[in-house]
Amino acid sequence: MLNNPFSLKLITLTGTLIISVNMAAVAAQPTDSIQTLSIKEQSTVTLPTTATKILSTEALLTKVLASKAPLTTTTSIASRSNCIADSVITAAELSATRDNGPFTVANKAVPRQLANGFGGGTIHYPTNAGDCGLLGGIAVIPGYVSYEASIKWWGPRLASWGFVVITVDTNSIYDDPNSRATQLSAALDHIVSDSTVGTQIDSTRLGAIGWSMGGGGALQLATQRSDVRAIISQTPYHDKNYGVMDTPALFITCQNDRIASNRKYSSPFYNHAAGPKMKIEIKNGSHFCPSYRFNEILLSKPGIAWMHRYINGDTRFDKFLCHNENYGSSPRISAYDYKDCG
Repeated sequence: MLNNPFSLKLITLTGTLIISVNMAAVAAQPTDSIQTLSIKEQSTVTLPTTATKILSTEALLTKVLASKAPLTTTTSIASRSNCIADSVITAAELSATRDNGPFTVANKAVPRQLANGFGGGTIHYPTNAGDCGLLGGIAVIPGYVSYEASIKWWGPRLASWGFVVITVDTNSIYDDPNSRATQLSAALDHIVSDSTVGTQIDSTRLGAIGWSMGGGGALQLATQRSDVRAIISQTPYHDKNYGVMDTPALFITCQNDRIASNRKYSSPFYNHAAGPKMKIEIKNGSHFCPSYRFNEILLSKPGIAWMHRYINGDTRFDKFLCHNENYGSSPRISAYDYKDCG
C-alpha cells in the first residue's frame, strides 16, 4: 500500500497538516488557558483520510499468545490503604487535572543523547509514595509527525496517582507503529534501570499508552512483552498484522476521526482484542481529541482507574470501570462498550 504514489502523496499531505496542527496546538496552549476550557472539545480540524489497509480477522488470528492471568495485588490490604486511602478514590479526585492526585510529583529530563532506543523524554514520578512499596511503570508515546508535548499530560496525572511514567519523543516523527512499539519497550527498560527511579519500580508491572500510530505501537507492544499488564490505545492506527492482543486494553476513540477512522481501525482492533477491554468514544471528537489536555478531565478517571486495576490489581478502582460506571450517559461520550472487565 505504501508504495502507491497516490498514497505516498496523501500521507505526506496529511503529515504536513498534522505538523501544522501540532505546532499551532503547542503555540496556542499555555496549559493554564486550556484548563479553563474544561472538557469542551477544542480540536475540530478535519484532515484528509489516509489511504489505509484493514486488518483482517484471518491475519489477527495468525499469532496467538498465551493469555495473561489477571494480576492480583502484590501488597497487603494494610499497606495498600496506607498508600492510597479509600477516601481519596473518588470520581472528583480521579477527574482532576495535572498533578493533583494523592502524591507530589517530580520530573527528570531524559536528553535525546542519553536515550537508548527512543528520542528522549521526561520521567514523572511521585516523591512521597514510600508506603506503596514498588510502583508500576508506564511509557507514553505520541503519534505520526507529533511530539512528546501532545501526550505529556498523562505523565504528571498518572505520577500523582502512584506510577512512574516516562513520556517520550520518537527517534523520528515519521516512525511507523512497529518502531513505536520498540521505542515504548526501550523507554520502559530505561525507567526500570534509571538511577533515580529504577529502584522504585516493579519490573513485572508495566503499562503503555499511545496515540494514533503510538496507539498502534501500544497494541503491538502488548503482544510482545508479558510484563506489560495494561495499555491505553488512543485513536490507534496500525496497517499490519500484530497478532492477537490479549492484554487488558482501554480504547479511547473520537467520533469524527478522519485520520484513523473508527470503522477501519479502532473498532476492528477493539473487536479482536482478546482480553479485558473497554472503549470510550468522545462525542464530536477529531483525531486529536485525546491529545494536548483537550479532554484531560474526561479521560483521567477511566485512565487512572484502568491502570490501577490491571497494573496493580487494585480492585477498589473497579467501581469506575465497565458495568459499574455508565460512561455512555455522559453528554461528552457518544459510545461506550466493555467486555470481560470490572
